[in-house]
Amino acid sequence: MSWTLDETVATRAGAVAAGHSGDGPDLVLAHGWPWSSFAWHRLIPLLEPHFRLHYYDMPGFGRSGMDAEQATSLDVQGEVFADMLDHWGLDRPLVLAHDFGGAATLRAHLLHGRDYAGYILMNVVAMRPWGSAFFDHVGRHVEAFTGLPPHIHEAVVRAYIAGALVNPLPQADLDALAGPWLTEAGRTSFYRQFAQADERYTAEVEPLFGAIRCPTAIFWGVDDPWIPLARGEALHDLVPTAEFVRLDGAGHLPQLETTDAVAANTLRFFNSIST
Repeated sequence: MSWTLDETVATRAGAVAAGHSGDGPDLVLAHGWPWSSFAWHRLIPLLEPHFRLHYYDMPGFGRSGMDAEQATSLDVQGEVFADMLDHWGLDRPLVLAHDFGGAATLRAHLLHGRDYAGYILMNVVAMRPWGSAFFDHVGRHVEAFTGLPPHIHEAVVRAYIAGALVNPLPQADLDALAGPWLTEAGRTSFYRQFAQADERYTAEVEPLFGAIRCPTAIFWGVDDPWIPLARGEALHDLVPTAEFVRLDGAGHLPQLETTDAVAANTLRFFNSIST
């Protein structure tokens, strides 16, 4: 497997596990919620012959630090993304962002002055309203959920992950996606994300979408059960110069559900803007 986390970076939000692979123009992969950089593990081998890939687990996710009272809201994640670019010495990388990674990278670009050579937003959280009724419910009752017995908590996590998919994944992938949330620290961190979710962190950047300073594409899994295609089309209305790519047969995790299509469109788009 090409995906590996072999670097630990101290950030304002705690220790971050990071990795690199490949050779070529710098491309940063930004995962979303409730995922980790593992969500890119099928895409990485297809992209690393063409790009120098950089990826990390957001604070509070995956193998990164999960500390009591840790701030991991989207404002913090935007700052950490900007800090990671500085740490890696990346002045103008390509960026591929998914889900909450969209909001984090948009904030880094539009509020914190980080420049990108090219930008793909894939099934991203970027516009209000966001979050399901379950998401809102958990956010209002975090203490009750953190007290769930471990086996009930595991069932909640696995059901939540399954709800994002329209295509079956190998059990090993499902186990790796759920695993970080099944430790004691992970259980607390899982529900902390619900508690700290706040739409104001996307409201702050929505009026600035027309000021995106790089070639941009929007990829959308047509059958996304969490963020419907209509939301992607509404985002495109606010970024009309962006290319819009419909990923047929994909749910909310196109990089795992329709990996070949994501890789092909990523290569095509980034190659098109470099010529």
